[in-house]
Order: sequence, then structure tokens, then C-alpha cells
Amino acid sequence: MTEAAVNFVIDKLTNSLENEVQLFRDAEEVVSSVRGQFECIRACLRVADSLEESDDEVKVWVKQLREIAYDTEDALDKFKLLSAHDHGVGFAGLLSKISCCVKNRKARYRTIWRYRTSTPESKAYVMGTRGYATSLVKLKMAQASITLTTHGKNTKIMPFLDKTELVGIEEPKKQLIGWLVEGTSKRQVISVVGMGGLGKTTLVNQVYEDPEVKKHFTICTRITLSGSPNIGELLHDMLRQIMRVIRKPIPSGAETTNIYWLKMIIKDLLQRMRYLVVLDDTWRIDEWDAVKHALPNNTCGSRIIITTRNADLAYTSCREFKGKVYKMEPLPVEHSWKLFCKKTFQVNSCPSHLKESCEFILRKCEGLPLAIVAISGVLATKDRHRTDEWELVCRSLRSEIDCNDKLKNLKRVLSLSFNDLPYYLKACFLHLSLFPEGHPIKRRRLIRLWVAEGFVEKKEGKTLEQVAKDYFMELLNRSLIEVASKRSDGRVKTCRIHDFLRDIITSRSTDQGFAEIAKGENREWPDKVRRLSIQNTLQTLPRNWSLSQLRSLYIFGVDKSLMNSVLASDMKLLTVLDMQTAPLTRFPAQVADWCYLRYLSFRFTEVSTIPSSIGKLQNLETLDLKHTNVTELPVEILKLQRLRHLLVYRYKNVSYSSSKFGFKALRGIGALQSLQKLCYLEANDENSSSVIRELGLLTQLDRLAILKLRKEDGRDLCLSISKLTRLRAISIASLDDDEIIDLQHLSSPPSFLQRIYLRGRLGALPHWLPSLSSLMKLHLRAVA
Repeated sequence: MTEAAVNFVIDKLTNSLENEVQLFRDAEEVVSSVRGQFECIRACLRVADSLEESDDEVKVWVKQLREIAYDTEDALDKFKLLSAHDHGVGFAGLLSKISCCVKNRKARYRTIWRYRTSTPESKAYVMGTRGYATSLVKLKMAQASITLTTHGKNTKIMPFLDKTELVGIEEPKKQLIGWLVEGTSKRQVISVVGMGGLGKTTLVNQVYEDPEVKKHFTICTRITLSGSPNIGELLHDMLRQIMRVIRKPIPSGAETTNIYWLKMIIKDLLQRMRYLVVLDDTWRIDEWDAVKHALPNNTCGSRIIITTRNADLAYTSCREFKGKVYKMEPLPVEHSWKLFCKKTFQVNSCPSHLKESCEFILRKCEGLPLAIVAISGVLATKDRHRTDEWELVCRSLRSEIDCNDKLKNLKRVLSLSFNDLPYYLKACFLHLSLFPEGHPIKRRRLIRLWVAEGFVEKKEGKTLEQVAKDYFMELLNRSLIEVASKRSDGRVKTCRIHDFLRDIITSRSTDQGFAEIAKGENREWPDKVRRLSIQNTLQTLPRNWSLSQLRSLYIFGVDKSLMNSVLASDMKLLTVLDMQTAPLTRFPAQVADWCYLRYLSFRFTEVSTIPSSIGKLQNLETLDLKHTNVTELPVEILKLQRLRHLLVYRYKNVSYSSSKFGFKALRGIGALQSLQKLCYLEANDENSSSVIRELGLLTQLDRLAILKLRKEDGRDLCLSISKLTRLRAISIASLDDDEIIDLQHLSSPPSFLQRIYLRGRLGALPHWLPSLSSLMKLHLRAVA
């Protein structure tokens, strides 16, 4: 997203150029001025964010700002590279450094000068002088207009499913009616939650119109909130519906009264009635909060139904009033097939020669009723004797969604959830487009990548990883991603995204210059690429394609020749290099020169040694060597003061029931004081005692894993653990079958400790276990 790019520039102007103030007398003025311009740009972008999809002029303007931000960031980083060389030590090193400073002084000055003058390179500075206050006012006016249009007039023509298009609705309808007419006499909330297109509104409409429901309730009203509603207008609409049912005129002055008194009027009217209120398409908790005070908590058996895509809203509202949540699920295969055939062929079967194509398309729909109905409408117009037409739809489904008028409503419904995201979540959601279709996406991997990519904002009292976890849960609660698998203690392990949502964000990702997905040969590649995902169907890189501006590279299943070709490119500005499962047998020497790397993963490769040159990667935050052959790290790793996640281990048979292997204890590891996760440290050599004591210096650790622990090191380990107040998970394995894990010396265990994994002999359970109020999992296993 463009705002993310601008944030990068602001941060780098602050952190990078300010370090050069000593070299240039007027640099501080330049930094302050340029940063001010970008802060103005950022303010405008936050307003423009909601207009970009509906206003072509805004879209072009945002694109230009994005390019300016990217060019500025590149210039700043190249400027920083000029002073990042290692000149060696001693007199020769001093001479080299002096020579380099003299040689680069003019180049550095030119970089500063770009932001002081109206040269082509200083577009950001020039644009900043063009009346941002005026632009912001115009944007806000346009935003207000768009909001009224999209959330008022247009929401009334949302493409809901017709009751004749429903299959498998009888059971959920019966359950909801039961919840409405039976049970407690107290007011109760029933939330119907699920992603867009599942048919929530259609189901609730069927329930609302059911004769049994109409007979049971004295008053039935239904209002649609849809995003950014005018609460006053909605309350007036509710009042009109109530007065129509009781056949009385609207109270005088109600049309002009304020919202507070309007709520009081409605509350007084409903106080002694059994009412049913449907709040359809509710997006945010504040919308519910704005309406709920108009609905009295009587003892007449009143009910409120909320339909929403927001799971947090669904569960919060139901907890508040001890209600019930109905989670809408995709249609099962048999119901999907029945609906598909009914809409496409007007019968309950499919011609045998089209069955393969139809099954492929239906798999893409993943049980989403709106998608099935929309695509069936397209296929119903195709010649059933021309299998080539049907195969063409299969091959070009993404472009069909973008271009076919009959599928535009499907795209609009699914896009609403993306459009409603706050700016800080849009980049995180677009980032999912970099993973191949069907690829399991690990939550921990995502969180570390979002931090490395710079998507996560600092929040007081929280680490960036904790904020990123909040982002993940918010996407989950908004029904944009779904849980694919969980760990034994209930935590999310992997997630997935609906194929059609993936197609939509992949298209946006490309259009907005966020990322490129390289998996086919027959397309025109852009000149500049910021993030690149190379997938296994790509055979060669486009000729003369430069990766010099690339910031993130993801490689999925490519062959060795293509991988070598990519790694030979000039990528000195690279921040993220994710090469999981790549056909790699050694650590690429050139990687050590990419000094901006924050995230480096060779997981599931055959890499066995790490060179001492890794010490040059001073910005590295994550080093992922899980399931490689690495058993030892060079002492230069201790130079990486920003390292937050150090993962070096493997399983013998890639199974949690097999033996683990980590890396040899490294004397001096206490220097890595930014570490949050350290797995797995082997503590069985002559350095182990001092290394165990040094662990107490790693006060940021929240996950610690140790292998081959000796009994005599137990006391030192307990002393270190007592200092790790942020520790949430610890895993310890003893040296061998006869070695006892001695943890009895721990007097004050970390209060937030949630998970403990112990593998080996125990003389007794640690005496401090009962004091752990946060403990969720205790895993005990004998040494095999």
C-alpha cells in the first residue's frame, strides 16, 4: 500500500539522514523539510485510501505518490550504502576509509541536494508545496460523497440470493427459528456470522418472513447498517416501521430530535412489547453500540438478530446479552453440486462431457453460494456442445471475474471486506497474494514476515510481533482468512484464503504495484518490481529484467537453474529473502552483501554451513534455518544485534515423535539481547555452563528451547529462567536416557509462562508448577 511506502520514507529520513547531519551543515534542514512534506502526503493518503477504487483521478495521483515514495526510499538506501563499506583495521584501513570518504563526498552531497531543489529527483518535495490542505479538504468532501453513495443508495441493490436459489437452508432456518421463539424470556442477541457471499442475509430474511416468527413477535423491524451508516436515519427508519405496525402517527418533533432522544422514544415504545429487530450487514462494534441502547432489556422474550462478517462483533454482542452465535459455513459438496446444476442446466444433473470442467469450477467456488450462482449465470449462456468454451472459462476465471458483467456483483461483494479494512491491515492482506494457491500459510511465518516487511506499527507496551498477532486475529475475525489447522492447545497453526478472494487481491496487488506473481511466461512484466513471488511454473526470468529495486523475494518450488539466475541478480536493497524448500545446497555468498536483509529463510534446504560473512547483515531480524543441515554457527553471528528470531534445528524423520537436533552452544550468545525466540541450543559441550548462565541476559526471550541439557547445569538454567520475565514457552530435553532434568532450583518462574515441554527423566515435577496461572500446556515425554 502507498501509505506503507510513505511510512518507510519518513522513518528512513529520520533514522538515516539525521545520522549524516555532522557531514553537511544544512542536512538537518533538508531532513526536516522533506519529512514534513511526506507527513502531509501521508495524511492525504489516509483519506484517499477509500476513494482509490472509485475515482480514477485519485488512483493516478496515489500511483504517482507511490512511485515517488519508492524512488525516495531507494535513493536513501543507496546513499546509506556509500558509507557502509568495511575498510579493514589498522593504518591501511584508516587510509582506505579516508580515501572512500573523499571519493564519496560529492555523491553524498548530490543525494542531499536532490531534496533541496526542484530537480526531477525531488518530485516528493515539489508536490509537498502544492497546497495539501486544499487537497485534503477536497478528498474529505469526496469521501463523504462516496460514503453516502456506497453505504446508502447502492447497498439496497446488493446481490442477495433469491430463495429459489437456496439449497440446504431448512436446517439452519429451523435452528434460528427455534432460538427466536423458544428459550429465555430475557432479551437475547443472535449473531449470524460468516464471510461475504455465504447467504447470511438471505437466511435471516427467510427466518424473518416465516409465519411462525411473525405470529410470535408483536413488533418486527429490519434495518441495514452496511459499513458507515447514518445512525440518525437508521433510527428514524426503525421508528417509522414501529409506528406502521402499531398504526399510530410518528410522534411530533421526532423528525428533528437528536439521536439520544430518538433512542429514548424507540426504547419507550418497545419496553412492553415482544420485539424482533434485525440489524443486517453490521460491520463494526461501534455501529452495534450506537443502536443497542434503543433496544430495551425487557422480559417479554425479545430478540435481536445481527448479520455480520466480523466474528469479534458477533461474539462480543452475544457475550454481552448471553446470546447465541450461528456461524455460516460453506455449502457441502452435494449441496453445491445441486445448486450449480440447477442454476446452470435447470436440472439436477450435468452433461457427462462437461463434468470435469464443472467440477473444476465448483472447486474454485469452495461452497460459496453467491459465487456458485454468479458463475452459473455465466455458464448458462455457453453452448453445451462446445467444450472449448467451457475450458476457456476454467483457464481464465480470474479475468472473467474482473471483466464479465455477470460476475461484477460477486467481485463487489467480496471486495467490500477488503475496502472496509483499516489502512494498516490492507498491506498485510495483500501480502497473502504472494503465497501460491493451495499453499498452507503458517501464522508464525506471516507474523515474522509482516514485521520484516514493515507493515506493523509500534504500540506502547507491545512488541511488534504481538501487534502483528493482533493484525492476524483481526483478519480472521473479519472472515477474510480462515483457520486451516490448529495446534494441540488450540492456537492457529496455518490459515488459508478463499480462492476468489485470492484472485481479487492478486489482481489488486499487481494493479497497485504492491507485488508481482511470476508463474507464467506469457505476460508483460513491469520495469520496477517491489515484491516478487516466483512460483514453480515459471521457467526463465524475462530478458533484461532488472531486480535492482526489489525489496522482497519469495521462491516457491523453482528449479536450480532459475534459482541461480535469480540469485545472480543485483539485489542490494533486498529486505526479505524467503527460500523455503529451494534446491539450495550452500549458503549463497552474495547474500552476505545484501546488508538491508531483515528476514532470511533457508528452511527445508540442504544448506549445511553458515559463512562468517553473515556478520555483515547488521539489520537481520529473523534467521530461519529450520530443517537444514546446519549444526554450528560462526562466532560472527554475535554481531547481529537486531536478531529477534534464531531458528536452527531439524527432526530426524521430520516428525515431532523423532529426535531433534539443534546447534552447538555459542559462547557470548548473551550479546544477542534482541532475541525473542531461540531454538534449539545444544548444551552438552565445554562451553555449555557459561552459555546457560548467559541466557539470563536475553531478557526479551518469549520462546527458549534447549537440547542435551546436563543435570549439573540445572541450577544455572533456573537462575537464568528467573530473569526471563517475558518467557511464554520453554522446551528442554535432557542429554540422554539417564540424565535428569533438574528444575527444582527455580524460585520465581516467569509469570506469563504458558507452555512447557520437557523431554527426559524427572526426579519430581517442578514444585513451582502450581504457581503458573497462565499455564496452558504441559508436555512430558520420556527420552526415546
